[in-house]
Amino acid sequence: MADDIDFLIIGGGAAGIGAARRLAALGASPLDVEALDRIGGRAHTIEARGQRLDLGCEWLHSGDRNVWTGIAEDLGFRVDRRDPVWGEQFRDLGFPAADQAAAGRAFDAWAERLIRSPPASDRSSDALEPNGEWNGFIAAMTGFISGAAPERLSAEDYVAYERAATEANWRLPAGYGTLVAASLPASVAVRTDTRVEAIDLAARGVVVVTSRGTLRARAVIVAVPTSVLADGAIRLPPEVDPWRVAAAALPLGRDEKVFLEIIGDAPFEDETYVLGNPRTARTGGHYIRPLGAPVIECFLGGGAADVLDDGPDAGFAFAVDEIVALFGSDARRSLRPLAVSNWSQIATIGGAYSYALPGHAGARALLAKPFDDCLFFAGEATHPFDFTTAHGAHDSGVRAADEAFASASR
Repeated sequence: MADDIDFLIIGGGAAGIGAARRLAALGASPLDVEALDRIGGRAHTIEARGQRLDLGCEWLHSGDRNVWTGIAEDLGFRVDRRDPVWGEQFRDLGFPAADQAAAGRAFDAWAERLIRSPPASDRSSDALEPNGEWNGFIAAMTGFISGAAPERLSAEDYVAYERAATEANWRLPAGYGTLVAASLPASVAVRTDTRVEAIDLAARGVVVVTSRGTLRARAVIVAVPTSVLADGAIRLPPEVDPWRVAAAALPLGRDEKVFLEIIGDAPFEDETYVLGNPRTARTGGHYIRPLGAPVIECFLGGGAADVLDDGPDAGFAFAVDEIVALFGSDARRSLRPLAVSNWSQIATIGGAYSYALPGHAGARALLAKPFDDCLFFAGEATHPFDFTTAHGAHDSGVRAADEAFASASR
């Protein structure tokens, strides 16, 4: 048995790092254990052929109130405050202006119905117009936003996020993942490549069995994705089963990215955007030359991300085909595969970010509750309205750290 630890954090993503930062600021010395060989979780910046790419979270959503904006500036990171060009179809390719306006009105009307007359079922799809012309477009948008089709989305949960979000969506040229990893104080001990296998309650503290030995802690902050809790990857005491059930009601959606490198002469302009096919949920959103980089970033959400089940090459082919259909066959020779994400295939993550199943918006509050003043839960899924974001994850970590510290101080 290792020496006792005051505060043990399970998970080195934005939530775990938020908890670690808070505990360090309070004068504590937490230990953070992370199953991956790196910290950052679903915030991960890589370099590929000279390009810096965010495989996971990328945008400082609600940047004007996002805690990472201030952390970035404190650490000397540049924040790019240009507005995104989402929804501005470049040259109206494949999506005439009149259709764009009609699709936008249909989406806004659906969202308004969720607020003004929410379906009794709490199922977001029940607010769609029967056989609506733009239902496929709406489903594509929920795929990008939540990682799931409207049939699987709690209307109450979806509205909670939309009401809280602001219009400020900013970027970090150095990468969101770079920032999250760099923000961990040097005083915080971290053990990567350390998978937690079981959590047991003991007469004195909590026993945590890991792939690298057993630890005992006075307080444990569990900051792992809901999929890890729900599928039993970490064995939990039976007393904690309600938390596992809550996690299962907050599954991770599917959102992946495919990056294409632009080479040679190409008909692509900086900071432009096209939606592949506006009449189906199975389409990609293609952000062209973000921040001027010779890259097309293809977002695949919800059912569209299923194309990656057949491997990265299938994802590259899908993205290229959609772009060629809009820009013409000559565009094909200007594109080559660069990188692809695979969040759904990483066992210790299992998807993009959480959404609430219909009728289960309240699961977030349940999952956020401490257990017996010794187990504390963090992660974007535990935030009441900033779920699906890195700042929601961070703030949940701060909340859990405050709870753990107060409990240990009693």
